[in-house]
Amino acid sequence: MRSRFFENALAEVMNLCGEYSELSMRRALANSCMLSSDVSAAYDPSYGSVFEKKNTSFLGRGMTFAKYTGSRGKSGSNDANAEYIAHLRGILEKANVCTQTAELGKVDMGGVHSPWEAISKADLYEAYRGYKAFLREAEFTNF
Repeated sequence: MRSRFFENALAEVMNLCGEYSELSMRRALANSCMLSSDVSAAYDPSYGSVFEKKNTSFLGRGMTFAKYTGSRGKSGSNDANAEYIAHLRGILEKANVCTQTAELGKVDMGGVHSPWEAISKADLYEAYRGYKAFLREAEFTNF
């Protein structure tokens, strides 16, 4: 998200449609919402000391939202505002999508990586349903 990829792609599409202007592009960006997809670390009892057990994701409990990511406090982080999180929750609850929220691990403990990533089929299916609901709702919502 630190690159200008999205801005440039939007500018190109608007230009091809004959609708490009700096103001139109800024308005389009201001009226847009998105989800950024990545993996999360599910609780692993073999490395339990690097997780906050009450603030971690678990396999089989649905797609995970990491409201806050970053390290060293808020340095280099992102933090979704409460209104946007409420908007997302409303969309997903309406579609009966199972979700959970989590941090990536204890603060400043570093990531827990594995040579092989594992996923629950149930979580993958809920992620599919969640993105489908988000995209369907995004067509009709001006957040």
